[in-house]
Amino acid sequence: MIFRKAPALTILVSFFWFCIVPVQAQQSAATQAPTAAGYVGAEACKDCHASEYESWSKSRHWATSNNTRGGPAKQGCEACHGPGAEHVANPGDTSKLFLFTKATPKAVNAQCLACHASGTQQRHVINSLHSRNDISCTSCHSAHHSEARQFLLVKTQPELCYTCHQQQRPQFSMPFRHRVNEGLIQCSDCHNPHGTERSHQLRTSVTEDQVCFNCHVDKRGPFVYEHEPVRTEGCESCHMPHGSPNVHLLKMSNVNLLCLSCHTTSFANAPGAPSFHNQAAQYQACTLCHTQIHGSNSSFVFFK
Repeated sequence: MIFRKAPALTILVSFFWFCIVPVQAQQSAATQAPTAAGYVGAEACKDCHASEYESWSKSRHWATSNNTRGGPAKQGCEACHGPGAEHVANPGDTSKLFLFTKATPKAVNAQCLACHASGTQQRHVINSLHSRNDISCTSCHSAHHSEARQFLLVKTQPELCYTCHQQQRPQFSMPFRHRVNEGLIQCSDCHNPHGTERSHQLRTSVTEDQVCFNCHVDKRGPFVYEHEPVRTEGCESCHMPHGSPNVHLLKMSNVNLLCLSCHTTSFANAPGAPSFHNQAAQYQACTLCHTQIHGSNSSFVFFK
């Protein structure tokens, strides 16, 4: 019986030696890691930077404290500001720290992208309009003093966007508008502030089409008979996306004039209005007959 139990005892000892001991050693190394290579750990920053530590401990950046794979260079305050041993030894010396308030926009973006470059929203950040105009990550985000908990924004939308995009503010006060000020949608629902392949940093729909179709799914198609401007020029060929004094966010108050901006004899790719169409009659609009103007599955002239 003794010899039969020996193999089981051997297996138990082997499991302890090869599995339990390395894990304990790893945990011990993680605890001692901040003292190596000039790193002191986030707790050393707490005494002098109490408010920053408090805000950081409540943010998603706090999760870096558990990053044992990256080591001390990826943990806590030093993941962003660099090793702090020399600063702790001489608090007046900040030359070895990365200070976001003193760094160039390009350097700030590079520091943030050291961790965030793999994010699906940051794929085009280097070539984005914001980056090319020296707008850094900290222009919109704050790791310590954010007003919006989500995404650590320095202000909530749309006020944050209005800080720079002041010409768009009155557009969202038009009689007909997207309800951005009311909070029904946000600027970032249509635009990706980190950049996209499209103009105006516009997002795309789930089908890689115009972002408008995320909400206006009935206009998406595909249709047997397509209204060409919808596919070639986009919704903005007829509509003003932010706000308009005209119903349906149209560019013109007179629907006929809007249609005639393309459907004239001088416009080669669009058929002109037939001669029997009476454009002088008031209160008549092309869309009274051409009701399916965005596309139709049964009428090539968009009657139904």
